[in-house]
Amino acid sequence: MIKVTLKDGSVKEVQEGISVIDLAKSISEGLARVATCARVNGEVVDLRTVLNEDCSLEILTFESDLDGKKAYWHTTSHIMAQAVKRLFPNTKFAIGPSIDEGFYYDFDVEQNFSEDDKSKIEEEMKKIIKEDLPIEKFNLSKDEALKLMEGQPYKQELINELPEGEEISFYKQGDFTDLCAGPHLISTGKVKAVKILTNSGAYWRGDEHNKMLQRIYAVSFPKASQLDEFIQMQEEAKQRDHRKIGKDLNLFMTHELVGSGLPMYLPDGATIRRLLERYIQDKEISLGYKHVYTPSLASTRLYKISGHWDHYKEDMFPIMQMDNEELVLRPMNCPHHMLVYKNKLHSYKDLPVRIGELAHDFRFENSGAVCGLERVREMCQNDAHLFVRPDQIKEEFGEVVKLILSVYQDFGFKDYSFRLSLRDKKDKVKYIDNDEMWDTAESQLREILTELNLNFYEAEGEAAFYGPKLDVQIKSALGHDVTVSTCQLDFALPERFDLTYIGEDGKEHRPVVIHRAILGTLDRFIAFLLEETKGALPIWLAPVQVKILPITDKHQAYAKELADKMKAKGVRVEVDDRSEKTGYKIREAQLSKVPYMLIVGDKEIEENKVSVRERKDGDLGAIDADEFIKRVAEEANI
Repeated sequence: MIKVTLKDGSVKEVQEGISVIDLAKSISEGLARVATCARVNGEVVDLRTVLNEDCSLEILTFESDLDGKKAYWHTTSHIMAQAVKRLFPNTKFAIGPSIDEGFYYDFDVEQNFSEDDKSKIEEEMKKIIKEDLPIEKFNLSKDEALKLMEGQPYKQELINELPEGEEISFYKQGDFTDLCAGPHLISTGKVKAVKILTNSGAYWRGDEHNKMLQRIYAVSFPKASQLDEFIQMQEEAKQRDHRKIGKDLNLFMTHELVGSGLPMYLPDGATIRRLLERYIQDKEISLGYKHVYTPSLASTRLYKISGHWDHYKEDMFPIMQMDNEELVLRPMNCPHHMLVYKNKLHSYKDLPVRIGELAHDFRFENSGAVCGLERVREMCQNDAHLFVRPDQIKEEFGEVVKLILSVYQDFGFKDYSFRLSLRDKKDKVKYIDNDEMWDTAESQLREILTELNLNFYEAEGEAAFYGPKLDVQIKSALGHDVTVSTCQLDFALPERFDLTYIGEDGKEHRPVVIHRAILGTLDRFIAFLLEETKGALPIWLAPVQVKILPITDKHQAYAKELADKMKAKGVRVEVDDRSEKTGYKIREAQLSKVPYMLIVGDKEIEENKVSVRERKDGDLGAIDADEFIKRVAEEANI
């Protein structure tokens, strides 16, 4: 007998050699029906896995966590591949992994899939599900595996890369067998609702020098109602896509002559960005930050000292050879700020020194990964570095958290959580290899967060390469966790740059650096705001706050007089003086997400009033012109 510790802490004694699925049945037939995979001693395994020794066990379901969903979706990817094989027998199969929201499979086919083909594939998938085919796992040697996959070059390529002597696993369901490590469901009938979403071209292994394959994206759920909810959410996502909103509102553009991942802000988009820049700089200045400008270029020597060259080189743009120097576009600003601090001698009385910058950084993103403003190759970081004495860490870190919470209150963010991002101790490549430094930094940050009474959770492998950090995860309108603000504790860079201050004892001491970004990158922050608000930005941030709509040409003088009064009060106002019908002008202003529309005609001129339409509430009726100007001027400032 062996002892199996379940998730709730209870211990179950079972016969050695029992499978996970049979153990699940012994707990509850209902649990076995919905089980998708399991965790044994923390490792995700197949339901067919045999237990031969004492262990911890967690039965996973579609509802329990992402690993449970991924096993479900990975099984459905095999169902889709089987459907394609039945309909298109000459297909060559590549890979079919699960992803965060569904799955895809890459196929090498004689002709690209049409809309009609996708419908046929989906129908065939439903037939396979109805057949409730048992899914069987078996292992083969490398030679046997290559023979089984004869005529499937992509599978054979993957097999050839596996170590000699390793047994290779396959899964079989009816007339279809696929190379796969699993885990998978027990039968095809466990899948209930499926939907093919889109298809696109995809290079084999993401390499443009390889053949272009056909990739089909799809999703599946245990209940039809969940699929309906997903489709509804997908439609909502389309309406919230900041790229669509940015185009509709004429905020930013891209052009192939400029380059992929390099958006250009149009006048209204530039207004939004300028307002955000002023907003965050004013807040920082009020808290004692000193702002600097530093170059977007630097010598490779700078990044070799900082450690970025060893840990971040692949994400940097190629070297530019200039005379006797090797220069690169900077990926971040901290090395520059280390030198700004080092530019003068500091006393313990000078600290903390808070250096801020709205800095342009560059990341060598793959062209397939760039996305509107969300993922770009040039970005503007709301960055700052605080140089503090060890005894100031807690207070300064707390002040950063207060600043974050103040900003979130201004923007109305309420659904967010705090994540303590730690290193992966086993990863000596991604992270600076200094156990003592990491242990000190992580324990101090954990202690600070506890003393600040922040409700946080820990995430291994999410730290910056030089130190642990606090990430603030905001739940978006589409239910995604988005990292906006971050605050990092760094003992490494002060050491690497030999930063010092003169202590009260007259001796040199090493400061600690707090890296922090409140808005993150302004580009991504704008993308997030557009998607959260569907482009209906708060009035203080709207590029045009009021649009005046004169009914006829003879009402334009009054409209312009009102506009001048509002401009004098700092209100961003425009007059729509086009010779168009009033209804058309109102519709245009609504589509432009303008907070207020003022309709002016004979009656309004005679009574010195304006007929007000609000973006959300519609017609507010006639209001005294001076009263409205006073009201909107107060409302338009945060």
